[in-house]
Amino acid sequence: MTRFQSSLLRLLDERGYIHQLTDGEGLDALAAKQIVPGYIGFDATAPSLHIGSLVQIMMLRRLQQAGHKPIVLMGGGTTRIGDPTGRDESRKMLSDQAIDDNISSIQTVFEKLLTFGDGPTDAVMVNNHDWLGKLGYIELLQEVGTHFTVNRMLTFDSVKLRLDREQPMTFLEFNYMILQGYDFWHLSRSHHSRLQMGGSDQWGNIVNGIELGRRKDGAELFGLTTPLLTTADGAKMGKSAAGAVWLNEAQLPSYDFWQYWRNCDDRDVDRFLKLFTDLPLDEIVRLEALEGSEVNDAKVVLANEVTRLCRGEEAARRAEETARQTFAGGQGEDLPVLEIPAEGMTIAAACTAIGFTASNGEAKRKIAEGALWVDEEKVTDPNAPAAPGKLRLGKKKFGILKAA
Repeated sequence: MTRFQSSLLRLLDERGYIHQLTDGEGLDALAAKQIVPGYIGFDATAPSLHIGSLVQIMMLRRLQQAGHKPIVLMGGGTTRIGDPTGRDESRKMLSDQAIDDNISSIQTVFEKLLTFGDGPTDAVMVNNHDWLGKLGYIELLQEVGTHFTVNRMLTFDSVKLRLDREQPMTFLEFNYMILQGYDFWHLSRSHHSRLQMGGSDQWGNIVNGIELGRRKDGAELFGLTTPLLTTADGAKMGKSAAGAVWLNEAQLPSYDFWQYWRNCDDRDVDRFLKLFTDLPLDEIVRLEALEGSEVNDAKVVLANEVTRLCRGEEAARRAEETARQTFAGGQGEDLPVLEIPAEGMTIAAACTAIGFTASNGEAKRKIAEGALWVDEEKVTDPNAPAAPGKLRLGKKKFGILKAA
């Protein structure tokens, strides 16, 4: 029997989103009697978020599905500083234009997964540069400086781990947690936000914001974090052997996105279906019960459902059909294609250019391992000239080489 009364926390609990709650009983009671505006922050360090952020986006979707109001906070201001959490070095500083362009690109994913508008449960997107960019330094110190102690800030994992490794942390980065706490206080005033959600690594920052709101306004605010999301083999979500698994089509073709989910570990299927799809729980239980080769059917369902949500119905259909044709020996329309330049290139360089390997050195190693094929003929010479045909690396990467 569920431990929660509100549809919001029951939904989040049943699907495996809840790791920590600051006051579960209080939030449960609030969500049972009124609409709760809640937010999650996303910095705009690239033109796309990767799938490591998808669990957070899906939390906002669940919030809306349960009849509450999602607030997407884009970190136009905090991106200019960089979250030190989990990092050994400072982030690269981006120009104002690059940050604005990244936010515009990232917004397209949220528009697929949330319903935006002016209604009481419609999602809104806000940019913290709108208020952080107007703060004077003396004003900030007066507003919040007395509510943060250096002693406490030094105990936060984002700071402590960096210092324990004797890695430098700039004063700029040290202020990140203050600005994130300020965001929660500001949103509680401007948008009546009562809830901040995030990954488990954001727990300290979330608690900071709750305490700031309580000290300044006597506000009753809440925090909820998700478990640290890793795959069954211990890898961090969002990365693959070929690099980041981006949510935007411009950064990663839909076929490669679909294949990531299709090729996930058998042990991850049930959990991913709960977190990343809208399938009913009884259908997920049915899919979880599949054994042997039938587990692949569940993986296809997972790949189709996630791709449909993030890329659209047509993208999911094309990706599945391309996979079917490819593994049946045909040539799918969604496979990555590389045109061989007129001056030619080596097969190792082609392997890197099409995105199968991160470098020519890696391509040469794969060829030495006997993992690269062209038209089902094993490639043995990394310096052989690339020729038109179907390229295959291992059992899962397929592409087409064409003459320019």
